[in-house]
Amino acid sequence: MLPSTKALFVIAALLSTAAASAKDDSAPPAETAPPERISFLVAFGDEKCREPVGDEIVVCATAPEGDRYRIPVSLRKSEIEVPAGGSWTAAVESLDELARAVRPNSCSVNGSGGFTGCTQAALRQWFAERRGRSDAN
Repeated sequence: MLPSTKALFVIAALLSTAAASAKDDSAPPAETAPPERISFLVAFGDEKCREPVGDEIVVCATAPEGDRYRIPVSLRKSEIEVPAGGSWTAAVESLDELARAVRPNSCSVNGSGGFTGCTQAALRQWFAERRGRSDAN
């Protein structure tokens, strides 16, 4: 059975559109520069910095072997400056005062049983005021 001329015409049209679309797909995209890659590395001790691959830029710093497992200097600095020369008693009293707000008997809405310490807080305040007056006399 031979195909009719109409069927041959349809097949030829389909093949030509497929070939045309294949040519369009195989066309290379517009030339664009590949993204630049920059690597920041730290070499410890006698290690060598690795060589860049292709268009890569490698920025390498060296550090002593003793710093390999240490926290970086920028993160070691504490934001809270502790005043030097204070007594241990003053440090303990200030820490106790800070922690008192979340403990029972704190006269605070924070912590469990915070409401129970209101009388104790009033007594602490009274004794502090009394010490202040006796020191002034």
